[in-house]
Amino acid sequence: MSRLRGFTLIELMVVVAIIAILSAIALPNYTDYVTRSRFTEVTGALANARVAAEQLYQDNRTYVGIACPANTTYWTYSGCAVGSPTATTYTITATGAGSMAGFTFSIDQANTRSSTVNAALTAEGWAGSATCWIARKGGACA
Repeated sequence: MSRLRGFTLIELMVVVAIIAILSAIALPNYTDYVTRSRFTEVTGALANARVAAEQLYQDNRTYVGIACPANTTYWTYSGCAVGSPTATTYTITATGAGSMAGFTFSIDQANTRSSTVNAALTAEGWAGSATCWIARKGGACA
């Protein structure tokens, strides 16, 4: 008589529990990683916009006419409209859209970089900074 071989219900339940625990740890970490990866897009665009603004100022002695980066899926840029930049000042702001909603990054003519987050993101552990662009939860600077 041959004996049937297979997994018991207890063994299967243990495997499912282990997978659930690993998923509970991995999913939030992955989500934070994806969010942080989108910060490089906005910080790079704002840094490039600042360089372009300074080149415009050097050539024309005015910031009027600076160009904002093109809006993307996750970021909407403002501060370049007529009347926004003056001859001596500007502030370019990137506001999060879609899954990045609640994040705001900005830069001005003095190279002052700032980040803000809304209350919902603060509850998740994100913090803004008046002096830098954040790079990870808790307000750590880039």
